[in-house]
Amino acid sequence: MLTSRLKIRRKRNAQRQTMGQRYNELSDKHTHFIAAQKIFFVATATADSRVNLSPKGMDSFRILGKNRAVWLNVTGSGNETAAHVQVNPRMTIMFCAFEGAPLILRLYGTAKVIHKNNAEWDALYPLLEPIAGARQIFDLAIDLVQTSCGMAVPYFSYQQDRELLKDWAVKKGDGGLQQYWEEKNQSSLDNIPTHILAKNT
Repeated sequence: MLTSRLKIRRKRNAQRQTMGQRYNELSDKHTHFIAAQKIFFVATATADSRVNLSPKGMDSFRILGKNRAVWLNVTGSGNETAAHVQVNPRMTIMFCAFEGAPLILRLYGTAKVIHKNNAEWDALYPLLEPIAGARQIFDLAIDLVQTSCGMAVPYFSYQQDRELLKDWAVKKGDGGLQQYWEEKNQSSLDNIPTHILAKNT
């Protein structure tokens, strides 16, 4: 049987592993954790804009290396992330465990927004799940990976993805989406231009 002192030491080591740690790059363990998640959160801001925080899903995230990730952005009612990144490339992405062992994982870095008219689009888009309404790809250069305990994050059970946004985009068609971009996606809440029409049509 383990002595009381050894039990205490193991408990403390386990607690240290779940508390905040910093890394210069993604490990295999981080990559496996990310691949298992159904949702992630993206935060951006310029020096003086509102901070934007968006939930993302639909199998739209890919790891391309220990310090690089890309994700596909689909059409929505706002276009804050694209507006911000073209002014200030800072981006934070957060994953957290809603089942199993608790964990929060954040990726800090600088991002580049890639539109359909950019040369990089043709190289990166085939690496992602094609989703109706796609409007940008974000290419993130990761300079810091941080983990924290996530012990206060509640348990949630995944049921299935919603298909409503995909169905809406299919129904709109290319012409309808361009009209929607013109009406809803050309600037941020702080009137920062997104250049979506010039760079996607």
